Amino acid sequence: MTTASTPNDVFRPMSAGVVSALVGFTSAFVIVLSGLKGVGADADQASSGLLSVSITMGLGCIVLAWWTRTPITVAWSTPGGALLASTGAVQGGWPVAIGAFLITGALIVLTGLVPQLGALIARIPASVAQAMLAGVLLQLCLGPITGLAANPAEVAPVVLVWLVALRFLPRWAAPLAFVTAAIVIGIHVGVSGAPLDPSSFAPTVRLTVPAFTLTGLIGVALPLYLVTMASQNVPGVAVMKSFGYEVPWRRSMLVTGIGTILGAPVGGHAINLAAISAALAAGPEAGEDRSRRWIASVTAGSLLVLLGVASSAFGALMLLAPTGVIPAVAGLALLGTLASSLQAALVEADERIPAVIAFATAASGIAIAGVGAALWALVAGLVVRFVLRIGRSPEA
Repeated sequence: MTTASTPNDVFRPMSAGVVSALVGFTSAFVIVLSGLKGVGADADQASSGLLSVSITMGLGCIVLAWWTRTPITVAWSTPGGALLASTGAVQGGWPVAIGAFLITGALIVLTGLVPQLGALIARIPASVAQAMLAGVLLQLCLGPITGLAANPAEVAPVVLVWLVALRFLPRWAAPLAFVTAAIVIGIHVGVSGAPLDPSSFAPTVRLTVPAFTLTGLIGVALPLYLVTMASQNVPGVAVMKSFGYEVPWRRSMLVTGIGTILGAPVGGHAINLAAISAALAAGPEAGEDRSRRWIASVTAGSLLVLLGVASSAFGALMLLAPTGVIPAVAGLALLGTLASSLQAALVEADERIPAVIAFATAASGIAIAGVGAALWALVAGLVVRFVLRIGRSPEA
């Protein structure tokens, strides 16, 4: 005999889904916009990309949760956005970046179709992969410090609110920092009298014809794919497993890969399995009835689609921001990820030197032959690790 459902059985997963969407979006959209602009997008193209990736990840949540009846949550690639921000302008401009996003989506689809490719990605040492990510994040995480030095009056309130929230409401620390930044921007606009263009708040869609180059493949697509897989999809599966859910790998890769391909022409960089926000939708916050937690993911996806439609307003807000405020918000949002990456990179004593080499290479920001520091960091870390293991037994 089945027990009749109560309003609370639906309300709790729905409320968890709302929290998951709001936390995920407000804590990282600045990073996505910064990444898209970093590889050549203008303001309208970056807003279009934010709209694209928000809607595709929202639809991905809805499709996977409805299809599997499990609380699978899809997110944009936040580490991928940070990677793009540190990569810098791509040879060939924005069309080459779009081509790289399409290739990234195709590689994700291929990972779902060819199990050996996923197994190969899993063989990349976590220490080297996490060290590479930490090096990519380092420059962005300096934003609060450089912002305080350049513009203390307007950056300090953002940092102080983040710090207090981190103590008492840690889940909401980054979103509250963004809300504070929005207030600071509003005051700045009011005092400075900067003109507002209402049309800049309307949804923006900019279709770009892709261009495919070897530099785009090696310098953007491969690092973006590797960071997305190692820092989002693999941890996302682990988070779901910790709550007792098995993620259908092939279906997840197909949905996120196809979503990435569909969103790329209008600027979306990559979507993937969520990690942090996955815990909000799959955990106890979504209700005691595990069979209904998938409703949280559907709710999160629906709200993400609505936030995507409003993405141009968020992009316009960034353009009005005073010096240092937006980099500070982005840096604060990434500090937790930086800390986790450094911890994972250095946990094993035998892996520390290769990890430090990878970290230093990624943090250097070098570009050789059109290939950014992230890929060179991975190569350097793996080479050093291989050399240090020559002549050692497998158990050593």
